[in-house]
Order: sequence, then structure tokens, then C-alpha cells
Amino acid sequence: MEETEKDKEEKLQYAVREPDVTETAGAQSPQPDGTESVSAQSTEQNGTESSDAQGTVQDGAEVTTAEDGNETGKRDVIMMPLNWKKEVRDWVIIIASAFILAYVLTHFVIIKTEIISGSMISTLNVDDHVIANRLAYVFSKPERGDIVFFAYPDDETKTYVKRIIGLPGEKVEIKKGKVYINDSEVPLDEPYLNEKPRKENFGPYEVPEGCYFMLGDNRNISVDSRYWKTTFVTEDEIYGKAWLRYRPNIQFIHGAEYE
Repeated sequence: MEETEKDKEEKLQYAVREPDVTETAGAQSPQPDGTESVSAQSTEQNGTESSDAQGTVQDGAEVTTAEDGNETGKRDVIMMPLNWKKEVRDWVIIIASAFILAYVLTHFVIIKTEIISGSMISTLNVDDHVIANRLAYVFSKPERGDIVFFAYPDDETKTYVKRIIGLPGEKVEIKKGKVYINDSEVPLDEPYLNEKPRKENFGPYEVPEGCYFMLGDNRNISVDSRYWKTTFVTEDEIYGKAWLRYRPNIQFIHGAEYE
């Protein structure tokens, strides 16, 4: 059936024609810091999109939008002038603090030594580097079996290391290489000895109060209290208790324990 002219007019009344749409963005909005941001305007015409590069300045930074739609960033770096006096002062404080800390540690906390004799083999060997604890006897007394560093009583410019054998007021006697304390019938157990001692005798010898009788673990070659002119070491002459070997390998040093 063919449409009449009247029907065509009625359809035209309800027809909707879509308008051309043009989008424009360009509103400027104030930024929190008081700067203005300018957005790029884009116009769609004949299916082709074109954009003009606009610059956005925010907090001293410039952002540029390129023609291809990508953003390229440019940031101004503000270089503050170097305060040489403050810089030098800071370094002086750091270096001085390091020296002061090292001095306090080595004079009041620890003592670092290198073993140069074989009198304590095999507990301590030649070329071992050892740290001793200067604070070991702040709240306690030296004990039998402790390995200690001390000022050599015949020449206090030298530092020796030995094991404490006789305590203050004790009687020490060596019979055929074996140590006896206070007339004991049983010799002192010494599992740390490097080898069987020679059958020699010493004493009896009474250790003065406040002093200690020292022997080396390598008993056959050790020059110790048996041979010194001053046959004892005072408590004040003891620098510290052997604590750690750190070269050639790291190992804690433990003294012998006696009841």
C-alpha cells in the first residue's frame, strides 16, 4: 500500500534530528596554591581531533602537552647554595666523635692484642689477634682457669697473657710437673695443656694477698711465675680477660672452670 501525503507529514512531525555536537573544554579553575591551570582545548570537527599544546604550571613545575597527546615533563630544580662552614663543621663533629668513641672503647672497654709467643699454645697460637674484656672484673674477682692479659711484673711496658693458677693466699707447689694447691693430694686437673709437662719441681710458694700465680698452657716453654723475679701479678696489673679471637678465625675464648 502506498503511503499518502498525509501519512508522510505525520511521520515527519515525530522525526528527531540529531544536532551537531561540539565539545569545548577550557574552563579555568583556581588551584589550591594560587596557580592557574589552563587545559588544552579540543574540538571535534568532521571526525578529526586536533589539540593545541598548552602549558600547566604547578608549584614551579611546567608540564607541556605535545601535539600527539603525550605529556612531556620539565621541572625546574632550585639549587640551594652550599654552606661550606656548616658542611665542614658537620664532618669535624663526625670524625671527632669516631676518634673519641675508639679511644673510650680501647682504653676502658676492650684491649686488642696480637699473640707473639708460643707460651699459650694450643689455646692461643702465634699471630692470633685477640680481644680482651676490660670490664670482666668490675663486679667480680679473677678466678682460677681464667686467661688474662696483664702488665709483665718485671717490665710493665710489656703485656703478657697467661692462665691464672694460684689465687690470693693459696699455697702452690709443682711436683714432677703436676700442680698441687694447698697441700692437696690430688693434682690440679689441666686438660688445656699442650703436652705433658716435664718432671720438674717448684715451691711450695704462697701467693700474696691481692695477687695471682700465672702459668702458660704450653708449660714446657712458657716463661711464667716460676721464672720471674716478681713471681706474682697484682690485681691492678690485670688489663682484662681474654674474650674473643677474631683473626685468623672468629672464636670465643673460654677459661677452665674449677669449683
